[in-house]
Amino acid sequence: MRLLIDSHVPKAEACFADLGSITRLPGREIDAQAVGEAEVLVVRSITRVDEALLEGSKLRFVGTCTIGTDHIDQAALEARGIGFANAPGCNAEAVVDYVLSSLLTLAEREGAELDQRRIGIVGAGNVGGRLYRRLTALGLDCLVCDPPLAEALAAPGTTPPAGEVPPRLDDLDTLIAECDVLCLHTPLVRKGEHRTHHLLDEARIAALKPGSWLLNAGRGDCVDGQALLARLAAKGDLCTVLDVFEAEPAIDEALWRLADIATPHIAGHSLDGKLRGTHQVYRAAMEHFGLPARVTFSDLTPPPALPALTLDSGLSPWEALRLCVRACYDVRRDHDGLIRYQRAQGLKAGFDAYRTEYPLRREFSTLTVWLRPSAATLEPLLAAAGFEVRVVDADKEKV
Repeated sequence: MRLLIDSHVPKAEACFADLGSITRLPGREIDAQAVGEAEVLVVRSITRVDEALLEGSKLRFVGTCTIGTDHIDQAALEARGIGFANAPGCNAEAVVDYVLSSLLTLAEREGAELDQRRIGIVGAGNVGGRLYRRLTALGLDCLVCDPPLAEALAAPGTTPPAGEVPPRLDDLDTLIAECDVLCLHTPLVRKGEHRTHHLLDEARIAALKPGSWLLNAGRGDCVDGQALLARLAAKGDLCTVLDVFEAEPAIDEALWRLADIATPHIAGHSLDGKLRGTHQVYRAAMEHFGLPARVTFSDLTPPPALPALTLDSGLSPWEALRLCVRACYDVRRDHDGLIRYQRAQGLKAGFDAYRTEYPLRREFSTLTVWLRPSAATLEPLLAAAGFEVRVVDADKEKV
């Protein structure tokens, strides 16, 4: 069997070698000619799998190592009897890490703490649901909007799993009116009742309260970029964190320059998330072909470069949290990195190059935080943020 796999899918050989010979190509170079004789295609979000790509192919299975599927024409795959799998939730924890790093950075810049803000989360799926649970565990006040979920829960006889969904769902306009922070985590839906294309349109962007924070780590097309640019250029009264943009990688340079934090669609780019995506698609492919999945996720994950750190007294809870977050991931690195790449290569080429050469990043859960007894009160906050937290035995030294 012949397999064509995006060159940026990690550990593909370790997983897929049993299926046959593997060819690697950058995602933007995967076209109908490249697919050729391949029977298995594994991509990421930058490869469009549509009628043009599938025409004349011998594909039997297509996998995307991403949560999102708007780059995949699933109807075309189904019509040809081609198996398909994505990787729901694979990088959700990494995106939540990104959001928390960004919010803590904005709070620090303003000389305030996050508990002084009410946070609105748009979308309660794999990412938004995890973000809600983590932020509320931190004691933060959150509202959630998810019309498809609200509709599903309203169906007769529906009982949601305990703790899996927020106890209350509001509409988007309520979040805009009542929240100081708006975090977008919705899929891109271009048609129908629950359309999310330009979900934040000109009217809703105009309705954002001065001083609001807007964070988009979902899909760039969910925000009307021109309307946001106009608001920022005219008033400059919003703080924006943009990881996604319309027309990537040819993004609007004027909007990019006005964002407080701007990164090249890397919110979910942890090593753990990428490996999880590879492994989920691998398991789906093996199931599709009726073969056993012999490779486990733990077989793929290396030990973290920073396995642990120790805290003593002297830090406030929010200072301690910022320190631990930045020990794992500091969003300012990626903001500044895109600036460097833009200066060297131009914005479009730099956007893609930074993603291609993305530095190693691990998730919060890979870091164990040891607390001296005098700092034991930090345990609830740090554990809620996603770290493994342990208190040092007062009568023993930690090895």
